[in-house]
Amino acid sequence: MPNRLDAQSRADDIRAFRGELDRLERDNVLTLSPEQRLAVTAHHDALLAQYQRTFDIDRGVETKRLSLGMRVASFLGALALSASVVFLFRQYWGRLDTSIQVLVLVVAALAATAATFVVRERDHSGYFTGLAAAIALVCFVLDLAMLGQIFNVTPSPNAWLVWGTLALVFAYVCDLRLQLVAGLICVGVFVSAKLMVLEGAHWSAFISRPESVIPVGFVLLMVPFRVDHTRWPTFPPLYRIIGLMGVLAPVFALSMSGRQSYLPFSADSVEALYQSAGFLVSAAAIWLGVRRQWNDLVNAGVVWFVIFLCAKFVDWWWDVMPKSLFFLVVGLTAVLMLVALRRLRGELVAREATP
Repeated sequence: MPNRLDAQSRADDIRAFRGELDRLERDNVLTLSPEQRLAVTAHHDALLAQYQRTFDIDRGVETKRLSLGMRVASFLGALALSASVVFLFRQYWGRLDTSIQVLVLVVAALAATAATFVVRERDHSGYFTGLAAAIALVCFVLDLAMLGQIFNVTPSPNAWLVWGTLALVFAYVCDLRLQLVAGLICVGVFVSAKLMVLEGAHWSAFISRPESVIPVGFVLLMVPFRVDHTRWPTFPPLYRIIGLMGVLAPVFALSMSGRQSYLPFSADSVEALYQSAGFLVSAAAIWLGVRRQWNDLVNAGVVWFVIFLCAKFVDWWWDVMPKSLFFLVVGLTAVLMLVALRRLRGELVAREATP
């Protein structure tokens, strides 16, 4: 049995095949006998019906458009309901005794988690499962945060590990991409904070020491190479995008402010070093994405390359050039990049067309 992504891809292929077959018959290039056409149609209809029952796929263009709207509505609903839970707690929290507060926190978190798995058994599309999982995660965040306030527990990065672990459990059990993103960010915060603790600093100091985040980004980039995600085909692109952000966001911060670095060099030298590293890493991401046919990595690499390039242009010319000339240079550079990418695309098209 394929996963939902494979089922949707097969349904899209069937729709495209039917459209192309109709064109071939109209152009008298290929004509199937009535028996052959009936057999192909019956086979495809059976597959689509099975995929519809199992995965709630989109069988047509109109349903795909509605599904996009449903994903947006699901995301907005998750944000709104999560905010509702937070404000509901804040509204009535002061009126409850301590024992009732603890009971409400524990019961709310456990009930929301149980509801998530109940909804998952009935919701093949994943939209309502994502809503329930978002509420459950918010309840657990409130649980640990408020229990810490009630019992005067010193804040520590361990809470981020708990939240991240729960989010990853939801992500892998229920196949939820938003929960995966939340889980990776939370675990990344925990690891970066622990690195600061090992250095003898307060765990929250990782915000002012961006280099502690870079190892986490590299690890996330390596996960798709080492972990089999056959059951979760939409997860590797998220690992690559978040991993690249975990590497290049600190590099960008250090390229703008070298005083935050551990390196025993002057601030100007550190900024120059990380500016060069930013260009090299983003260019390497583009090259690897093209080589492996990972569009997500190509797009992320291009975005970061442009960010570093624009920052460098501002550093060089913003104060010395007329603004019209500055934006003209930026625009011409964008055109040159477009020409280079188009040439690269042409080479790829020629390579794909070679039998």
